[in-house]
Amino acid sequence: MRLEDYWGIGPKTSERLTESLGTERAIEAIEAADVRALVDAGLHRGRATRILRRANGEAGMDALATGDTRSVYDDLLALAASHALTAHAADRIRVLTPLTDRDAVESRLDDVVAARDAWAALNDGERDRVTEAFDEYDGADGSDLAAVETAVALREVGLTDAPFEDIGALDGEALRDAAGALADVRGAIDPTGAGGDGEIEVASGADDELDRRRDQLDAARDLANSAFDVLDAVRDGSLRDFEALEAATIDHVARETGVDPATVRSVAPDDALDAADFVSATLRDLVAELEESVAEREETVAADIRERIGGMRGENGEGEGDGDGEGGGEGDGDGEGGGEGDGDGDGDDATEGDETGTVARAISAVADAAFLLSLARFAVAFDLIRPTFVDDGVAVRDARNLFIDGEVQPVSYAIGSHSLAGDPGVASVDAPPTGDRVSVLTGANSGGKTTLLETLCAVALLASMGLPVPADEAEIGAFDRLVFHRRHASFNAGVLESTLKSVVPPLVADGRTLMLVDEFEAITEPGRAADLLNGLVTLTVDRGALGVYVTHLADDLSPLPEPARIDGIFAEGLTNDLDLRVDYQPRFGTVGKSTPEFIVSRLVANAGDRGVRAGFEHLAGAVGEEAVQRTLSDAEWSKGDD
Repeated sequence: MRLEDYWGIGPKTSERLTESLGTERAIEAIEAADVRALVDAGLHRGRATRILRRANGEAGMDALATGDTRSVYDDLLALAASHALTAHAADRIRVLTPLTDRDAVESRLDDVVAARDAWAALNDGERDRVTEAFDEYDGADGSDLAAVETAVALREVGLTDAPFEDIGALDGEALRDAAGALADVRGAIDPTGAGGDGEIEVASGADDELDRRRDQLDAARDLANSAFDVLDAVRDGSLRDFEALEAATIDHVARETGVDPATVRSVAPDDALDAADFVSATLRDLVAELEESVAEREETVAADIRERIGGMRGENGEGEGDGDGEGGGEGDGDGEGGGEGDGDGDGDDATEGDETGTVARAISAVADAAFLLSLARFAVAFDLIRPTFVDDGVAVRDARNLFIDGEVQPVSYAIGSHSLAGDPGVASVDAPPTGDRVSVLTGANSGGKTTLLETLCAVALLASMGLPVPADEAEIGAFDRLVFHRRHASFNAGVLESTLKSVVPPLVADGRTLMLVDEFEAITEPGRAADLLNGLVTLTVDRGALGVYVTHLADDLSPLPEPARIDGIFAEGLTNDLDLRVDYQPRFGTVGKSTPEFIVSRLVANAGDRGVRAGFEHLAGAVGEEAVQRTLSDAEWSKGDD
């Protein structure tokens, strides 16, 4: 497969990836949804994320049928990523996409909910310990040593059961030995080294003999770089012949480098042309001799470190997954995505004889743990719960909008068939009606109608990605397309045309569609908007889709088809601070009122200019002066109650 066969990769991007990574490695990074590799290769993080979303979850991305749906999707992942424990975990979250396989959805939910419960069970001190460990891991750019030390920390706080069984499968003593060995390694171990054991750069202090040989080599190199200074130092008036100069040179070099004089003498040339040639040749050959000596000792020490670690690869020479397969494609449990590397230890203790070494298993397990714990933190922060999946319908009890700060009134709502309902034909706040294919949502200005659509969109998206949702209870169906359309206030014919072109094609396409459309009348004159909205409602029913349509034109609609209902949100007055007091919970089967008198009342009360106030009072007469005065009076009296 060519790089340019992937979505979003043209000739320039392909050339950049090839120059930085090579074609094979670039393809591996794309298939494994490795954002970091593409960013390191020079791609902007946002562009890399978009490419990987399409590469690993194109079918899921196709379900995001409108720009407003994609906007909610982006905001959800950004919010989830803000709770990530590591930069790499944040990248893994950003490339999640809706999953098209129900088993994959359930599998991811199993892991995320288990991780949520495990995180919630930790006390504050244990959470701080885990967070600090991942901070150090991230600060070390995910080094081998940092991964092993993080694995130790996770084991110490008890994160060893599912979905962290890979952490539990690591042998504690082997981890401690590996940590000690890795402390002797400079940087990370290269798992692509010759022999399949990984190239190791031994750190200073790991071996006294190696440090001594390195010091000698450094000193010899310094002398070699200043050979004429050495010649000047050994040549004085007392030297009468060439043999005396040779002896003085050997003694000087041995003294300055700490190398045994016999070793220096063994590399000295027998056929030097003159004194300068003798000094330079001696130093040059001594450096070569010491380089060989250092390399030999480094290999001996590296072999010892490698043995203590347990090897980077298995005996069969095959590498293990790196836990980076977390894209939106169909995944299973740990890996969460299109890549094959899921780091799924078999549950046996990690010993030197395992197919995968202790360090490699720790690296994979820690990467997966960071990802799952990041999602767990997100779930705990917003009290997210596991939804129940049904064939058809969206139903939530006490759902909350994740994008509103502060105290939020939870709402219950449903469309389609579900089991949250109470007795047949009886609907209440705790038991939304069931069986309706379409609802027309009406009510007060600033009453939360758009927010409810956004909440339903977020719940459906999170569930489709195998993530818990913000509600006390939720039942979610499977949808091939999710159409969320926010209000776009314009009578421009181009806006009307583009809106219809964005919402109708996914509605008439094969499969299941969820329609969430806000104030359609804002894009054309009310009379014609009512006709169009009525057509969309009947088309939704005819196509077997589900839909919630927000409008102020309920009274202008033709009789709705039988599987449709009208709900309303009601404003109840003004607070003593003249804020609109709204009951955001829709009342089922009831037309809501826009209650403009509340808005005008607030404008009258807040007007500082006498002329402006007179203008608003004139409007009060138009909407009902008595209602305005009553609203202002209620707000004044409510001060004592508050």
